[in-house]
Amino acid sequence: MDSCVLAYSGGLDTSVMMRWIKDTFNCNVIAMCADLGQAEELEGLEEKALKTGASKVYVEDLREEFITDYIYPTMKAGAVYEGTYLLGTSFARPLIAKRQVEIARKEGAGMVAHGATGKGNDQVRFELAYMALDPSLKIIAPWKDPRWNLHSREDCLAYAQKHGIPVRKSGGKVYSEDRNIWHISHEGEELEDPGKEPRDDVYTISSTIENAPDKPEYVEIRFVEGTPVAVNGKDLSPVELLTELNRLGSIHAIGHVDLVENRLVGIKSRGVYETPGGTILYAAHRELEHLVLDRDTLHCKEMLALRYAELVYDGKWFSTMREALDGFVSVTQHTVTGTARLKLYKGNISPAGTHADKSLYLTDLASFTDTELYDQKDAAGFIRCFGLPLKVRGMVERRGKNQ
Repeated sequence: MDSCVLAYSGGLDTSVMMRWIKDTFNCNVIAMCADLGQAEELEGLEEKALKTGASKVYVEDLREEFITDYIYPTMKAGAVYEGTYLLGTSFARPLIAKRQVEIARKEGAGMVAHGATGKGNDQVRFELAYMALDPSLKIIAPWKDPRWNLHSREDCLAYAQKHGIPVRKSGGKVYSEDRNIWHISHEGEELEDPGKEPRDDVYTISSTIENAPDKPEYVEIRFVEGTPVAVNGKDLSPVELLTELNRLGSIHAIGHVDLVENRLVGIKSRGVYETPGGTILYAAHRELEHLVLDRDTLHCKEMLALRYAELVYDGKWFSTMREALDGFVSVTQHTVTGTARLKLYKGNISPAGTHADKSLYLTDLASFTDTELYDQKDAAGFIRCFGLPLKVRGMVERRGKNQ
């Protein structure tokens, strides 16, 4: 029998899909679950997968690879989608897909499958990664298969009951959520109406602004060539570092985003995101870059950051374009070494002192005091040359009005 490697979360959809794929394609189903920092969501997952019909189960701890190979490159690029989204789900999918492909090769499986719907972005991210990494694999996407006749949660629950599939209790949650060590997203219910404010209970890992402490807290982050290595003077592994920043950010309601975004498939959707530690990292990294990058490089990098974010959001992680942009970003990070100190207070992050080993900020040059390095009289000639095109245009237009 052929085998299929399914991206398995243990939720209702992928649990039902495991049995459906097994029956529909007459194949073995290998469950693959990526531990990206879902916390308690992973409890009992292997046992449940086997009870649901998996021939084999992989529960892979990919947290460090996720941070170093996906999160850090995106952060160094300064990539943010549509102004506020830090791409927490977007760069998780290609890593999951990559590991699925690796397991498929190891197990001799000819198929891979995911549980993403036909209306979202994740279907694109999974399938583009599969195609890039192993075009020979057959892709199964049940929600888009004409033989899939389960069109609601009620249909899936009935199917699970009929086939004895254990269903994980929701724990009272009413939102569709995606969680990893970088963020947690919330969609559905009243959030589908952008005219309604999110309720306080939407926030799972962080405090509301009203309940955040009335006293600010300071945090120092040390970077070496753009990579964060220490918090408050203590060297930490990537997982430890992000976990600590998540803890601090959650206390002070840092990283709340309420966004109506443009999905790749042409649909506008509303989501609420919590990215406490990630928001702190982006702010600290940006402060350091302002000290060490010259004007041309910084402005070019800001423009390319938009393109980088689109590539990640659109599922083109394994593209030549993204790899080429990484080459540019890598060069810009050679001098991003130093410490950024930030003040956290009720959802806000304020710079509180930044020191870079190779800072381009020279105090005497930036001051109002004359210095040998800069003669203010030189500015007169510079402005005459710099403004000459504007002066010529003004002369021509004035001459035309006087004729």
